[in-house]
Amino acid sequence: MTGAAQGIGLAIATELAAHGARVTIADISPSGCDDAANALLDEGYDAIGITTDVTSRADVEELFKTSAARQGPVDILVNNAGISLDSGIRRLSEQDWRHTLAVNLTGAVNCAQSAARSMIGERPGRIINIASRAWLGWYGQVAYAASKGGVVSATRSLAIELARHRITVNCVAPGLIDTPLLRSEPPEVLSRLMQAQPTGTIGSPQDVAWATLYFAGPLARAVTGQVLYVCGGKSLYAQPAAVS
Repeated sequence: MTGAAQGIGLAIATELAAHGARVTIADISPSGCDDAANALLDEGYDAIGITTDVTSRADVEELFKTSAARQGPVDILVNNAGISLDSGIRRLSEQDWRHTLAVNLTGAVNCAQSAARSMIGERPGRIINIASRAWLGWYGQVAYAASKGGVVSATRSLAIELARHRITVNCVAPGLIDTPLLRSEPPEVLSRLMQAQPTGTIGSPQDVAWATLYFAGPLARAVTGQVLYVCGGKSLYAQPAAVS
């Protein structure tokens, strides 16, 4: 799985490993890959780390080749690698726009393409894309929302194309999740986000891991092309700040 060195990605990798999966940790951080894989090995799980830039098709092809050689055929792909370079439209740079789409959308499609090539004609498979509730739109997130909206659309199209090959493609869309990235936001930003949260609570990486496990497991064998929100209700509405 990609973007698995920390946070949500590592929680998903750990949950899948705990249920018997041989896990390949793919991340752009070499030390992050090694540390995450070693942490899983220390817990008795089967894991390796492979440094990967998902925006590079050559990197992704090498990832799948190496993972298959060392861990066996790839049955489950979790596309979690992502970045958020939030900025209002008047300040959004071309570089931030391009980089956000390259990592979040092109990276997911690169990995899905390699996964499909390895799965078609060989075995059933699962592709699980981690999008975001933000694909529905939010302040100052035009690049991030567009990239994650692309992930949702790609999920639906891939599900249609790959269904006859017994490959399901689904999407998990987290909302506010308690990660170091969220905690690094200024207090006033966190306060504003919490005021808009219908449940008044923040999800955990484990919540996203459980949703991903569902799509990866046998209970979801007839489910494809779907989006499962883990957002405390924010996909339905944002709580007005003045409402107590």
